[in-house]
Parts: sequence; structure tokens; C-alpha cells
Amino acid sequence: MTLSSLQQRIITSVLLVLALFSALYLGGYILIGAVTLFAAVALNEFYSMFWKDKSHYIAKLLGVISGIAIVLTASLSSPTRVIILLLALFWVYNFKFLFSYSANPDTASYKNSLILFSGLIYIPLSLQFLTSMTSWEILFVLLSSSASDTAAFYAGTYFGKKKIWPRISPKKSWAGSIGGFIACIVCCTVYGRALGNAPVLYWAVLAASLNIASQMGDFFESALKRKLDVKDSGKILPGHGGVLDRIDSLVLALPVYILARQIHAFF
Repeated sequence: MTLSSLQQRIITSVLLVLALFSALYLGGYILIGAVTLFAAVALNEFYSMFWKDKSHYIAKLLGVISGIAIVLTASLSSPTRVIILLLALFWVYNFKFLFSYSANPDTASYKNSLILFSGLIYIPLSLQFLTSMTSWEILFVLLSSSASDTAAFYAGTYFGKKKIWPRISPKKSWAGSIGGFIACIVCCTVYGRALGNAPVLYWAVLAASLNIASQMGDFFESALKRKLDVKDSGKILPGHGGVLDRIDSLVLALPVYILARQIHAFF
């Protein structure tokens, strides 16, 4: 029996939720392992959007291994060592260009080194924050993203006429954007007041910030896929596309939450 796209999406979503709660419940090395796996798969998808053939296999492998090292270093060591690792990788990639230019100036491209390094900042450096957050914080950030996406989908489906940014994402409407924005504030404020430690206004401002970050993260990946003529970042998640397609809003929302946490302890 062939499953419809909607059925595939529902089954995949249920499995992802079960995996998420299992990782949060078990915590420790299981959570670190889950974050590392998601970062590695998403990073490989990111590189594959730029390098569609097998000629850059070694570069992609180097990038994915570097991404794994960033997550593990962040979760098992100190922030200082993460910075040192990033600087080391920056120069490794620069030396890669240096030696390739020395061997053949006509074919050498610094663009490939930039792609390698930007992928590390974009995905594993953002996702590694999950390993230093409590389960309640992780659920809060995920709630902000899922509430935004779900409400935006239904609001856009039933009321969306005027498109918000058609050149970037033709299907997204102002109605969907506003619906997601309101739902995010309501859901996150209720969650925060029930389980956190901050006034209502603080939660509302934080939720609004996370929603804007989520939408911009989504728009960024949409623009990237359009520029590279890619429909989905991957096919590993039936009905959803790739891992990066599911976390494109999360990779920007996470740093925003971590920044807000430096200003006020919400949990």
C-alpha cells in the first residue's frame, strides 16, 4: 500500500517526536549522540546542495567530521576549546586552498573553503547549544518553532492571499506569518508562565524574538535552495524532505534563545 504525502508526514512526525522525547528522557550521552547525528546529516545535506556530484566527496567528509568534532567538543569540553577548534579548522580550510592554488591556480577555488567553513557555523555550532540546555529549555525552543510552523500553515491555507516574500518563498503569506507569530507568543507565554521564572512581558518578547528568528531561518534556507535549484535539502525524512528542511528555523532560534538567556534566566 502506497502512503500519501500527508500520511508520510504524519508518521515521520510521530517518529521524530518519539525520538526527541526518548533523547530528552535519557539525556547525557544519548542526547549528545542525537544532536551529533542530526548535525552530521544536516551538514552533509548542506554540502550536497552545493556539490551535487561525487568529485567533492573528500571535502564533504572533512566538513562532516569537523562538524561532529564541534558538537562533541562543545558538549564534553569548554567554549574556549570550541573557539580554538574553529580557528584551527578555518586555517585548515585556508591551507587547503593555498596548496590547491599552488598545484593549479586555474582550478583552485576559495569558494569551496568558504562553503566548508560556513556550514560549520550554520549547523553544528548552532545545534551544539542543545547539549548545554535543560530539557525544559529545549522543549520551549522547539515549541516556539513548531507552534509557529503549524499555525502559519493553517492560517496561510485558509486566509493566505497576499504573499509575504514571493521571490524567496512563493507559498508563504502574511496571514500565515501573522498567525504563526500570534500562536508562538500564546503557546510560549503559557508554557513559560507554567514552568519558568519570568514576567509575562518577558515571555512574550522572547517568543516574538524566537518567531522572527524562526521565520528568517526558514526564509534563508528557501533562498539558498532556490539559488542552488534544489527542491529539498534531502530525502531522508519521508514527507518532509531532509533534516535541514526540518531544522532550518531552529538553527537561528537557538542562538537567539541563548543570547536572551544571558540577559535573563528564564528557567
